[in-house]
Amino acid sequence: MSNLLWQKTGVAVDAKIQAFLAGDDVILDREFFLYDIQASSAHAEGLQHIGILTADELAGLKAELAILADDFRSGSFVLDERFEDCHSAIEARLTERLGDAGRKIHTGRSRNDQILVATRLWLKDKLARVAGLSREIAKVALDRAASEQALPLPGYTHIQRAVVSSAGMWWAGWAEAFIDNAIRAHDTLALVDCNPLGTAAGYGVNLKLDREHTTRALGFARMQISPIYAQLSRGKFELAALEALGSATLDLRRIAWDLSLFTSAEFGFVALPAQYTTGSSIMPNKRNPDVIELMRATHASVAAARTEIEQLLSLPSGYHRDLQSSKGAIFHGFGRGLAALELLPALLANLDWREDRLRAGIDSGMYATDVAVEAAIAGVPFREAYKAAAAAADNAGQGRSPESSLAARTSPGAAADLRLDELCARWDALNDSEEG
Repeated sequence: MSNLLWQKTGVAVDAKIQAFLAGDDVILDREFFLYDIQASSAHAEGLQHIGILTADELAGLKAELAILADDFRSGSFVLDERFEDCHSAIEARLTERLGDAGRKIHTGRSRNDQILVATRLWLKDKLARVAGLSREIAKVALDRAASEQALPLPGYTHIQRAVVSSAGMWWAGWAEAFIDNAIRAHDTLALVDCNPLGTAAGYGVNLKLDREHTTRALGFARMQISPIYAQLSRGKFELAALEALGSATLDLRRIAWDLSLFTSAEFGFVALPAQYTTGSSIMPNKRNPDVIELMRATHASVAAARTEIEQLLSLPSGYHRDLQSSKGAIFHGFGRGLAALELLPALLANLDWREDRLRAGIDSGMYATDVAVEAAIAGVPFREAYKAAAAAADNAGQGRSPESSLAARTSPGAAADLRLDELCARWDALNDSEEG
């Protein structure tokens, strides 16, 4: 490991203590390394603006930072145990190549300042991806709702057969859900889109840093003004980002549950493309829906990450080393969550309904609600209509069809009035806001 900036003369560094302090920093920081390089380049520009760096020094630093980024991408530079973290690796490389100019890059910064801006940039990218995937999933659902709106589908409450439903209603539900998920991710991105670079360890520095420039250079919407709030927001913003991700993975979990049931032999409503299933290692007669089962498990990782960060935040104001652990939480939460969401659009686009099994799953009792409502429309008090329909439930389907039941379901959003045009308008507005 390179010399530690904070190491005191005459005080030996205990290897076990240092390993504990470093934790998984070097491994985790590989995820944030390029963002730290990006922020370091903007910081160097700001230092040149206030006379800490000369124009030549700035040019050299920016060139070497670009080379380091390329070397990292190609694998010729590896962030490993030689370094305490990504920040020390950047400084060591610049010092090796540029001498004193390289040593100046840390002026006006703290290691906390560096990881705070790097993770903030990373969170912006991840939230943009959650929003983008949610829009993509919503579009698949909207398209299938339009093309399959009249396809009968058994409707369940309490996992019991309840009423006649439709594939159109099922798809429309997920479409609206993921439109909301996209909005939430976009709104959360707007919350975290503020620049903490230049707040140091939470109290600023005795330099007139050009924070307005770094805000523009890094593409932030605004500057996070208070250095103290920059510290208070660490963990708080990560928690908000995981909550936005969690909105999408909660819906993913429920889709996966539906598909787990619908693909079972007992239901048999859905056939998955072969690539989404695996063979049993002991039972040659079956295929397993492993992909949707692991999708179902994904939200647990997001929820665990959220809980870990929430427990870290039982701290007074100011910077505390505890917050180092928030890096692992967001890495694992977003790593698992986004990986699952990435697979969902194609899965939804390519699953097939087994219409014969769908129709076979609709029994006479599932028309009982229609019978009760029709009697109520005719003037029978609903309680009496309900009791009469319940008593005759076994015969409720006589003279009826799934199509007639769906055609009569005229309440807004129900099968005969899906309001897909309104959902499409909301989806279009997502794209307009993104472009704007």
